[in-house]
Amino acid sequence: MTLHIFNPEHDIALAYDNKYFTAPHAGRQMRHDLDYLPVLWAKDGDYILVENVNSARIHARRFMSYGQQVHFIDSDNIEQIIDEVTEVMPWGWDSAIKFQLEQLGIKANVLPTDENLSAIRELSNREYASHVLRELRELLDEDILIGESFCARNVAELTSLLEKIDKAVIKAPWSSSGRGVRYIDTMIDPAILNWANNVIKQQGSIMVEPYYNKVKDFGMEFIADKEGIHYVGLSVFHTMNGAYIGNSLEKEEVKQGLLSTYIAVPVLNNIAQTLETLLSKQLTGIYYGALGVDMMIVANGSRGDVGFKLHPLVEINLRRTMGHVALSLSNKKSFQHKMMRIDNDGSHYHLHILNKDR
Repeated sequence: MTLHIFNPEHDIALAYDNKYFTAPHAGRQMRHDLDYLPVLWAKDGDYILVENVNSARIHARRFMSYGQQVHFIDSDNIEQIIDEVTEVMPWGWDSAIKFQLEQLGIKANVLPTDENLSAIRELSNREYASHVLRELRELLDEDILIGESFCARNVAELTSLLEKIDKAVIKAPWSSSGRGVRYIDTMIDPAILNWANNVIKQQGSIMVEPYYNKVKDFGMEFIADKEGIHYVGLSVFHTMNGAYIGNSLEKEEVKQGLLSTYIAVPVLNNIAQTLETLLSKQLTGIYYGALGVDMMIVANGSRGDVGFKLHPLVEINLRRTMGHVALSLSNKKSFQHKMMRIDNDGSHYHLHILNKDR
């Protein structure tokens, strides 16, 4: 039996890398309000760890299939099923969630080792993504592809890189949903330079990328198992100020059609297949579970040209993503042709399924 946990604070926990990490209020609130989400991908007989079983049942009811046998359990009663747990699937693995599960009595043989967690964290570093991006572009050799990323390990390297790039984006190696990102227009101001210096001191480096005129966000979702990495579908999502706000709920061919306005479908298929190969080489045996690769379509502004370019790897998320949530919802006919959105009403988070014109 698999035990599922929704821990959306995972990205921040990775940055802190401390098993005693306490999530900010927003992260704790989202975990509390949406802890039932694994009902969308859990299998019959699985358990989901939640804070309030009755509340989770009420919120999950509209997403559960008729006869679906998924169970909710809280921390006070989890000892009743510990011997039945053969696998644990959190939203993402980090030292904090492992420690929380240990405190609940989950056995060590179903948890990753500290060495494995360290490897997952290193592969979650944006520097790793930059290496995969470089290799991906070399293998595909498509004129339509764009994107590069550089690692600076001190302020001198950072300023040297910025001198070569007109408009730039600098990113902390580990951060979440728009946080840890700063935009630079020709010159870096003292406040951002100070921030960058602190990031380098805390995380060992900072990433530097050219700024691109983004037209559309999307991603490709994958599953990692003992056999390797497997593509499971496109994720067409919406952001505001760099933060995720929602996903389109459509069949794969509809999403391909939406993106084909900018990028030919065979190119997308080729990227998915190449990523399966590249990621399998480095992740197999280290990471198991859901993962996603964020991409973006950008306006081709070079020399007055018109058209679009594709940045095939903006981020690699070694965790389940909202794109995976959308894929699970898209399997239900009643949710298709709509948009999934996470909202906060000022005190609580809610998952809404909306018509696209809203």
